[in-house]
Amino acid sequence: MNKTLLKKILSRIKKHAPVFVVIMLLSALYAFCSLYVPRLFGQAVDLLVPGGVDFGAFAVILIKAAAFSAAAALIQFLMSVLSNRAAYKITAELRLDTFEKIHRLPMSYLDGHATGDILSRFTNDAETFSDGLLLGFTQLFSGVSLIIGTLVFMLAIKPSVAAAVVLLTPLSLFTARLIASRTFGMFSKRSKDAADQTAFVTETVGGQRTVRALSAEADSRKRFEEYNEALKRSSMKSTFFSSLTNPSTRCINAIVYAAVALTGALSVISGGMTVGMLSSFLAYANKYTKPFNEISGVIAELQSAFACADRIFTFLSQDEEPEDGKTDRASLGDDIEIDSVSFSYLPEKPLIENLNFKAPPGKHTAIVGPTGCGKTTFINLLMRFYDVKSGAIRIGGADLRDMSRRSLRAGYGMVLQETWLRYGTVADNIAVSKPDATREEIEAAAKAARAHSFIIRLPDGYDTVIGEDGGGLSAGQKQLLCIARVMLKKPRMLILDEATSSIDTMTEKKIQQAFDTLTEGKTAFIVAHRLSTVLNADEILVMKAGGIVERGTHTELLSKKGLYYELYQSQFAQGKQI
Repeated sequence: MNKTLLKKILSRIKKHAPVFVVIMLLSALYAFCSLYVPRLFGQAVDLLVPGGVDFGAFAVILIKAAAFSAAAALIQFLMSVLSNRAAYKITAELRLDTFEKIHRLPMSYLDGHATGDILSRFTNDAETFSDGLLLGFTQLFSGVSLIIGTLVFMLAIKPSVAAAVVLLTPLSLFTARLIASRTFGMFSKRSKDAADQTAFVTETVGGQRTVRALSAEADSRKRFEEYNEALKRSSMKSTFFSSLTNPSTRCINAIVYAAVALTGALSVISGGMTVGMLSSFLAYANKYTKPFNEISGVIAELQSAFACADRIFTFLSQDEEPEDGKTDRASLGDDIEIDSVSFSYLPEKPLIENLNFKAPPGKHTAIVGPTGCGKTTFINLLMRFYDVKSGAIRIGGADLRDMSRRSLRAGYGMVLQETWLRYGTVADNIAVSKPDATREEIEAAAKAARAHSFIIRLPDGYDTVIGEDGGGLSAGQKQLLCIARVMLKKPRMLILDEATSSIDTMTEKKIQQAFDTLTEGKTAFIVAHRLSTVLNADEILVMKAGGIVERGTHTELLSKKGLYYELYQSQFAQGKQI
């Protein structure tokens, strides 16, 4: 574990410093109460002499021992409560920061990393880190307190015998450190393998229909076995080496106990110690070695916890989106200017180069072209999911980069080809765009989107609970719900990216009429492969290889007999759509 990671962990713990101070004080108090009991038992042993036993004094000692034992148990309970609260609170804060980080990361990071890998940082890594903190707060603090306290009590009874313990202690510490220092990398590898497996399982569950449709179960199983085998190997390796710590320290601690017994017995024979003092010393030797065994186990768990923490902090340290602008989109007009815009996802693969055009307020602009020409990329730039590499996109005369992202996106209504629905009722999913909407408004939006008829046929109508990503609904029904969201929002500007790709032709025509009503007088962009949805656009931009190669109305573009004409002819034959 490097110092940078340790500093990050300590910075997380620092705000909870008062709780840790209390835990440390309780640990010291627990150590004193539990360690004072062997001293009392030693005194009780010395009362057992051939000349007679002072039962009164003996009873007093037993009462004291019982009182200190009860106090130690109570203190240990309080420590456990405080440690649990602190550990889970820190972990909850870490999970919250990780979740909020997602909303600040650039889309390029999210597009380039597996969902399961990010998910594992919330679940596996956070849980392991929490378990490590719990062990650290309870066993580590109390163990260190017991070790120090035991040495103090032994030195107070007989310094010469205690010296044997002090001389052998570094061996135990060196052994634990030697093994622990080599296991951090192993636990890091195990965490990565676990994340890879989680990512693959998430991907497989999400694409189960495709896997079965392609009869790819055997290949999927083979790949899972590879991930599973890698995780098994790294888990066994890290567990094996970390497990060496405990038996190694136990061996050294047995030597310590034997040394105490031998030196103590010789001291009793020479008259330097009483039998009661020796019995106390042997009890202290046992208590002294026990924390080393516990701490060695804690160190192994902490190595695993710190490896997981490293993955979480690495995620939290990722570069975020550029700072938000200050301009409020709501105060600007709806005219859009694309000025010499260039963009590429990878520097070596240019995509959009020197793109120029203007869209006056209220104009409906369609964007068509072959797959991979940059249509959806243009929408990503318009929504500022990505920033342009050069040039500028202006709305109402202001550069997008000078606007706050929230105000920019609040002005858009967007329907994507890929639908997103969450677990909840149908009404809740429609109301995502307007959480305070009334039931009447929700139903009106659904009717406008032509979704009302299928919704009322569901078991509980608008109160029907649908699964994650709209489980139980057809692709077309899911898309209608997403369109209903936009209808409910009534945005100033509209972006439709293959918004009706999963809907039958008859329903599509009705929705197109609803869109025409919704967008009347508003600026709209329509990205489409099906040219039947763009016939009435004010202007059609035909893109190829990241640039605009043709522009005009449907009639004008057909008369040019260029790329648009070829696209149209490929979809229509003798006046009928294929």
